Amino acid sequence: MQKRKLGSSGLEVSAIGLGCMGMSFSYGPPADRQEMIGLLRTAVERGVTFFDTAEVYGPFINEELVGEALSPLREQVVIATKFGFKLDPAGGRRWIGLDSRPAHIREVAEASLKRLRIEAIDLFYQHRVDPAVPIEDVAGAVKDLIQAGKVRHFGLSEAGIDTIRRAHAVQPVTALQSEYSLWWRQPEAEVLPLLETLGIGFVPYSPLGRGFLTGAISAATTFDASDFRNALPRFSPEARAANQALVDLLAGIARRRQATPAQIALAWLLARKPWIVPIPGTTKLHRLEENIGAAALELAPDDLREIDAAAAAVPVQGARYPEELEEMTGR
Repeated sequence: MQKRKLGSSGLEVSAIGLGCMGMSFSYGPPADRQEMIGLLRTAVERGVTFFDTAEVYGPFINEELVGEALSPLREQVVIATKFGFKLDPAGGRRWIGLDSRPAHIREVAEASLKRLRIEAIDLFYQHRVDPAVPIEDVAGAVKDLIQAGKVRHFGLSEAGIDTIRRAHAVQPVTALQSEYSLWWRQPEAEVLPLLETLGIGFVPYSPLGRGFLTGAISAATTFDASDFRNALPRFSPEARAANQALVDLLAGIARRRQATPAQIALAWLLARKPWIVPIPGTTKLHRLEENIGAAALELAPDDLREIDAAAAAVPVQGARYPEELEEMTGR
């Protein structure tokens, strides 16, 4: 697997990482724990070194899974996790608001270190910008954790350009994690140019459109009752039917390149900038191997022009989040 550096930070990771959320959270019932431990270790064998989790995934159980699976392989991997949500004190699988107070950040860091079985968090993201806490205070709290040796790099998720600038002035931001794919290209307008200027890496989550760009989902697909895609406007049957044209476009190019639609979608992301590292998630070995294969697929300039022109002609239907969740992005 090729390696990439996240901006000017020097943090080197595999060109394609692994998003671990779906192993425990959001996409239906949690997968079998022992199978996921095996999948995570197989990912390392295949060259993946970059793993993404968060305390809120579960909550807690995804970090525990990643910690158990990767602790024997600690020297070979980079582990990213996140803070910033207020969890229901009564338990249950839900968050009840945002909380990026410095004291809370320190508490989350200590708890995550234990669950992940590590001495330092490689990359610690603010999961969503908290409008109640100045970003300078957030960056300062993470800076203190870095100086204490408990965190190595600071990240933001779904932050707007003003927040990125202000945070970076206090503690250099290593990476921004936000949604980016052929069916969500908003970061191109302002965010990517700023990241390039500041030397910040970019980690696209949902690079395969939460599975839609693989071609495995159609208007007729039904999801488990606990699958959060049921609540996403972009995954209504009507939106899926309208958005099928984008998958058909990828499938046509994939046939010519002897690849899959997912590999074309990931290769397109990798071709955008050398400091972009997508983190597709999966619970299946064949999908893991398919995603890894995208790192070796180099799209020609003609391919990229064709993809951009055709994608521009397909207006994607449906909001990516319900309104209350969309309000938490881009701050």
